[in-house]
Amino acid sequence: MAAGTRRPPAKKKQLTAKTAKAKPKKVSPDGRARRPAAHKWVYLFAEGNATMRDLLGGKGAGVAEMTRAGLPVPPGFTITTEACNAFYANARKFPRGMDEQMDAALRHVEKQTGKRFGDPKNPLLVSVRSGAKFSMPGMMDTVLNLGLNASTLEGLAALTKDRRFALDAQRRFIQLFSKIVLGVDGQRFEDALDEIKRKTGAATDADLTPAALQKLIDRYREIVRRDAKTDFPEDPRQQLRAAIGAVFQSWNNKRAIDYRNFNRIPHDLGTAVNVQSMVFGNMGSDSGTGVAFTRDPSTGEKRLYGEYLTNAQGEDVVAGIRTPKPIAAMAKDLPKAYKQFEQIARKLERHYRDVQDMEFTIERGRLYMLQTRSGKRTAEAAVKIAVDMVGERLISRREAVMRVEPTQADQLLHRRIDPSAKVEVLATGLAASPGAAYGKAVFDADRAEAMAKEGESVILVRIETNPDDVHGMIAAQGVLTSRGGRTSHAAVVARGMGKPCVAGAESVAVDLDRRQFTAGGTIVKEGDAFTIDGGTGRVIAGRVPMLEAEISRELQELLRWADSFRRLEVWANGDYPHDAERARGFGAQGIGLCRTEHMFMEQNRLPIVQRMILASDSEERRRELALLLPFQRDDFRGILAAMHGLPVIIRLIDPPLHEFLPSYEDLLVEVTRAQAQGKPEADYRDQARLLAAVRDLREQNPMLGLRGCRLGLLFPEIIEMQTRAIIEAAVQLKKERVSVHPEIMVPLVSTAEELRRTREVIDATAQAVFRETKATVRYLVGTMIELPRAALTARAIAESAEFFSFGTNDLTQTTFGMSRDDAEGKFLIKYVEEKILPYNPFETIDHDGVGRLMQIAVEEGRRTRGSLSVGICGEHGGDPESIALCEEMGLDYVSCSPYRVPAARLAAAHARLTQVERDR
Repeated sequence: MAAGTRRPPAKKKQLTAKTAKAKPKKVSPDGRARRPAAHKWVYLFAEGNATMRDLLGGKGAGVAEMTRAGLPVPPGFTITTEACNAFYANARKFPRGMDEQMDAALRHVEKQTGKRFGDPKNPLLVSVRSGAKFSMPGMMDTVLNLGLNASTLEGLAALTKDRRFALDAQRRFIQLFSKIVLGVDGQRFEDALDEIKRKTGAATDADLTPAALQKLIDRYREIVRRDAKTDFPEDPRQQLRAAIGAVFQSWNNKRAIDYRNFNRIPHDLGTAVNVQSMVFGNMGSDSGTGVAFTRDPSTGEKRLYGEYLTNAQGEDVVAGIRTPKPIAAMAKDLPKAYKQFEQIARKLERHYRDVQDMEFTIERGRLYMLQTRSGKRTAEAAVKIAVDMVGERLISRREAVMRVEPTQADQLLHRRIDPSAKVEVLATGLAASPGAAYGKAVFDADRAEAMAKEGESVILVRIETNPDDVHGMIAAQGVLTSRGGRTSHAAVVARGMGKPCVAGAESVAVDLDRRQFTAGGTIVKEGDAFTIDGGTGRVIAGRVPMLEAEISRELQELLRWADSFRRLEVWANGDYPHDAERARGFGAQGIGLCRTEHMFMEQNRLPIVQRMILASDSEERRRELALLLPFQRDDFRGILAAMHGLPVIIRLIDPPLHEFLPSYEDLLVEVTRAQAQGKPEADYRDQARLLAAVRDLREQNPMLGLRGCRLGLLFPEIIEMQTRAIIEAAVQLKKERVSVHPEIMVPLVSTAEELRRTREVIDATAQAVFRETKATVRYLVGTMIELPRAALTARAIAESAEFFSFGTNDLTQTTFGMSRDDAEGKFLIKYVEEKILPYNPFETIDHDGVGRLMQIAVEEGRRTRGSLSVGICGEHGGDPESIALCEEMGLDYVSCSPYRVPAARLAAAHARLTQVERDR
């Protein structure tokens, strides 16, 4: 046999430990000396900087950096993530020394503002906000206007000369604090607010008179007294401690845990807490608040993007309580503040060299920056922004590649509605997150999650989402809300998940009690299916034709850069020529798994396969196989031609033969019924014969029974037919000047002797074809490593194998001793939830067990055969963490489904760049 076609494998590099990060210098908030043993839990904004995200969280590091840059930031301090972790380790009590450090920091803020916390005449009010290392928008809690009580209310009213404003601030504070800290149902306050607006004829919150607001505050206090079984706390310091504790506890609320699980954010990071002096956007028409991005987070377009509201506070924008104005309108309403904001936005983007998500408040015409952080963005925007910033010389190509997550490349392959399709548009809202989704209407998160687990496609419909809806958003195909804007909770979270979202569809009347919505005169009830288009904001009746996504120019450019950095090749799994063509279009460098059994299941072949199985001897079996040969040869010819110039690994038949026959239970019922009805035996002879064959082939555990190479060794004529089909197809194509590289993979090998004997049949058949055709073609023979014994005896197996391909699905099943289908249906999800396993090993390779077996196989196999090529096939080949493991082990390629190829190319680049960084 001629030499193989693979390049020599790359040598594995020695890994080194990451250099530990230096701890930030510890400085006392009030400048006074303190004991060396005291741990620093609190940092003034002026003491931090952008590099301290681990300790101060993203928000704390952002306001610290803005403070250092001299931007208009209300003064405050940050309680560290270490304090949060200490809080949990100490039975949910603040760590020793934290109270004293908070008091010192608070005195510093009082000095900066000229106000005093709890002072009836000149009160300092603060906000208490969460802020983890990684942005988790809306997942944790915030309390505003903290420090208000009966006496400070009067001081605030006197200072501002606006009693209505002071009352409005207090009702907001009571509502937020009671919901977040005291655990009172927030809807109770919303109902009370709606009732008083209805009674007074107020169209919006801003229309309520001081008298109406006072009545509302009294009603709020009654709700607290009845539901929380306590009076609302009046002591500002008690309020502050309780709010900080509640923010710490929000780190482990259900929505935050669900969000971290979905985004694979570690659970042990903890959240920081930012205590910041309040500025007020609800002091009249010259005040306002907003959220903006330095670039469009949906498309990546370089323009200021966001929304704001006049005479409002921050939660009005992000909660979707009022429909906000686009940020561009601020240029007309508040031109001086808008011009200053534009300048600051440009400065922040240049400073951070990334898109910034900024929160701001304007108090009586004066701009204050409350937050800046790297902006969440859609996959489309992430790619465009990364490529554009390279063109603007803000970042390098390496940075651009590392900034786009592999999952984002995957998201870009979303479906979209066929432009030529005729659609019935029921309503149009805001295009909040791109992509098209079809599913049944569901009106609460719990039901969405339950229906999705039953295999239903659902769209979550809400008036507005809140953080408690996250698990339903994860389960849904898309999200529709009747309120809120492009920076509302629904929009931000859906974009982060890569799910379509239409927000602020005000013409959609959602009735949660009746579980239906009305749009365009059409009533859509729960369970009725409809379509949303997150790219245009359309809500569409029924199901409409959709097109698969295409790779954009920017993504093609980014992937070319990624290819220049990666070492691992990326192949694809494909059984048909159209699979190969699609994979090649996505940049696949070979076919890593072509499953021949799928070809046997086609209707024009299945009867021949069944007759072959029922054959009484090898001669009869060979006759049927001869009928299959032309089909198989054409199959292989098509896929080899589609991949001309690139390798194609064809796996010989793997499943047990009974899978090609009708089910035992169905045949038994059919034959038994015929016998009971007294039908002539000739009427059911074929069914009875099939039943006998199926009974003979039945196994207690077919996964570990007569399949793979075992089947080929018992019936070598099957191997002969498949090998002949492969080699004849390759020879024909070579004669037509098509460059072909067939590779034959033997499945389920557990001993070296199994592979040696199977290879004898393959090589003998190939040589026979060469003699008959008077032509030769290069081919390789290898095996799938999918059993622990194969991995442990790889040194011997490599004597007959020119390549190894890890079948990690079966290797995981046989290593853990569990069936994937049974485990995921019965206990595996619970194992992950309860941390018995850190993650689902069928999604990400188990490093310690399966990974260790793979490492042994790689090292042992290459000791025998230095040129041994090693790869991985199956869906693990598209998982970024598994790809990183393959890079560490020195594999040559990964193979995944065609649609995951772009993501795998990017993940392979990430893995290589990370490895190089570690090795420095």
